[in-house]
Amino acid sequence: MAISDSVVAVFTDHPSAEAAVKKLADSGFEMKNLSVVGKGYHTDEKVVGFYNMGDRVKFWGARGAFWGGLWGLFFGGLFLTIPIVGHVVVLGYLAAIIFSGAETAVLTGGLSAIGAALYSIGVPKDSVLQYETAIKADGFLVIAHCGPDDVARAKDILGTTNPASLEIHSAANG
Repeated sequence: MAISDSVVAVFTDHPSAEAAVKKLADSGFEMKNLSVVGKGYHTDEKVVGFYNMGDRVKFWGARGAFWGGLWGLFFGGLFLTIPIVGHVVVLGYLAAIIFSGAETAVLTGGLSAIGAALYSIGVPKDSVLQYETAIKADGFLVIAHCGPDDVARAKDILGTTNPASLEIHSAANG
């Protein structure tokens, strides 16, 4: 399946984001074509961090169980520090894009690494800024990267999970 479109849902809390990921997976979407982006922890927490031993990752902090559980479902992730936003965890498809093209963030109008990755998959700059603002405000992005045949299905599934916002972006328009 050629991936050309992305369905982006914004959630205000991690249980809703986790439920959305599980609903997509249960509906037949491959985990390798999904992404989750959100802050790793709140700045008022005292013990924060993670360690990686092979494919096993352990997180600490109030969201440790959330990120640790999702990390095991995905095929890779990143833990980034982004100016102004703070510490952010990116799991799945988008993490690979960031990892392979982190240097392009400098070339994409001053966007963060997350913003540059979103822009590279067809998300317009105004939407990129909205998504970065949502992450900064402790929101979570759940993204289904799919071909044109699965876009409507992904949007319908994510729509049942009550996201704060839900949009389709086409790489052809980016």
